[in-house]
Amino acid sequence: MGADFVVLSLVPILIGVLAAVSCALPGNFLLLRRQAMMGDMMAHSVLPGLIMGFLLTGQVSGWVMFAGAGVAALISALMVEAVVRLARVDPGAAMGMTFTTMFASGVLLLELTGASGVHLDVEHALYGNLESLIWLDAQGWSSLIDPVALAGLPPELAQLGVVLAVLSVLMWVFWRPLVMASFDAGHAAVLGLPVGGISLGVVAATAMASVAAFTAVGSILTIAMLICPPATARLLTNRLGVQVFLSIGVAVLSAVIGYVMAGFGPEWLGLSGAVSAAGMIAVTSGILLALAAVFGPHRKAG
Repeated sequence: MGADFVVLSLVPILIGVLAAVSCALPGNFLLLRRQAMMGDMMAHSVLPGLIMGFLLTGQVSGWVMFAGAGVAALISALMVEAVVRLARVDPGAAMGMTFTTMFASGVLLLELTGASGVHLDVEHALYGNLESLIWLDAQGWSSLIDPVALAGLPPELAQLGVVLAVLSVLMWVFWRPLVMASFDAGHAAVLGLPVGGISLGVVAATAMASVAAFTAVGSILTIAMLICPPATARLLTNRLGVQVFLSIGVAVLSAVIGYVMAGFGPEWLGLSGAVSAAGMIAVTSGILLALAAVFGPHRKAG
């Protein structure tokens, strides 16, 4: 039983947790800045970049696809800025137009290039492939200290680990400027802080988290983790530092409970089969948000 868990479930759960926490960290600042739509845009806009990375390498994973998705996220951010300035429309509307255009372009590329026949299709773009990210080289818990077995870990685990480490360090280093610019951009500008640069940094951090998470868990879970854990934490506290740590806890809880429920929930209900792990994790995060909205001590009307 222990060996089966290590081979089939340990790595997908870890990847789900890393993806959830990586998205929750920048999500706290998107929430404060009222830019929740940014996460939706990033999660949908990376698809064309992933496909271009596949066309260049012929592989459905790896750093080239990661880089391609990052370029697509950057292009989408520049498109939003261009639409806002040239067409003088609301930023939310510009984001909506951008992510639908980019995602539709990705779908067309899937069909025109034949990439949809190699485990890279619209279904996986939406729900990811978390269940397939198993550790085939593992023989049991002893594999955790076996260099040969560790070399066979899915690359998504290392990618998400690196991204989470980078985001954590950046948040720790730039905590005070981030907080000041998020709560009162005007006052931060008066104090000489580069408000525009800080905003660009938040966008870049969101893009980094979205790209890393998208390749493993798809757009649905990426969007949910960017918003639901921070929103849940916001309903439980008015202190930003506490909110960040609570959002991490909610993200971890959602990933673990959601993955377990995806595999065993239908069986416990007397049904057959299993459901999408990414979908169930997103549902779990939504349930936790609803519970916080109903029972949270700091909920506010309006």
